[in-house]
Amino acid sequence: MRGTVCLVTGATGGIGYETALGLARLGARVAIVGRDAGKLQACADRMRAAVPGSAVEPHCADLSAQAEIRRLAETLRAAYPRLDVLVNNAGAIFDRRTLTADGIERTWALDHLGYVLLTLELLDPLRQAAAAGGRPRIVNVASAAHYRGNIDFDDIEGARRYRAMGAYAQAKLGNVLFTYALARRLRDSGITVNAVHPGVVNTGFAKNTGGLFGAAWALMRPFLITPETGARTSLRVASAPDLDGVTGRYFSHGQPKVSSAESRDEAVQERLWALSLQQVGRSD
Repeated sequence: MRGTVCLVTGATGGIGYETALGLARLGARVAIVGRDAGKLQACADRMRAAVPGSAVEPHCADLSAQAEIRRLAETLRAAYPRLDVLVNNAGAIFDRRTLTADGIERTWALDHLGYVLLTLELLDPLRQAAAAGGRPRIVNVASAAHYRGNIDFDDIEGARRYRAMGAYAQAKLGNVLFTYALARRLRDSGITVNAVHPGVVNTGFAKNTGGLFGAAWALMRPFLITPETGARTSLRVASAPDLDGVTGRYFSHGQPKVSSAESRDEAVQERLWALSLQQVGRSD
């Protein structure tokens, strides 16, 4: 990975941190994104200490807010005219329905629309990497939760009925649908797009979630895999030479796997693509 530029969102802990650290160990210049400036800087310092001589560069943004995503993307395009790897990893689950500054339900805004808008805003530096002979990759961290999700086009933001896990599963299904729709559009560009399931990982996920779901997750946490293990699939899909040119796939435990039937429905992919572009104010 020497000579490559990689960007990892949600990199201040868990899978995102371990993915960014792994890319730094492979010799990449790594940009990391988080919403807490102090925590972000501390994580960058830890990575540099763990990998002496590494180039780890922090960028602060709240990826649930579209204005912040656009501001971040402008900064990134100026700092990195060429981008070789984009790992969309930032995400969370929320036990109560809340709206972002854009008036969008927060799970959908962060876990799905954040991937869509940041990726589209960074296509130019990804195309520059392809034009320079690189093999740029987009890695969307989804979840096996997508198998339990469905896209409720009549109530996609849970205004009538909100359930934390239902909203999360729908957003993760959105990640896989977006992956397939984007891969189709970029097929001849030299840019690959894949989705990954990292496993059920012991991270900060759901720590601020109350109710029965939060209690159940707390009981499960000691039995979950480590973030380092969970990052292996993201790292493999971001860097493995044998995956050059592999696109439009869903990976679990490092290997391609068949995703849900709904995720493979091209009509649903296209309908969600159109809705997502409308919600982020794009016309790609």
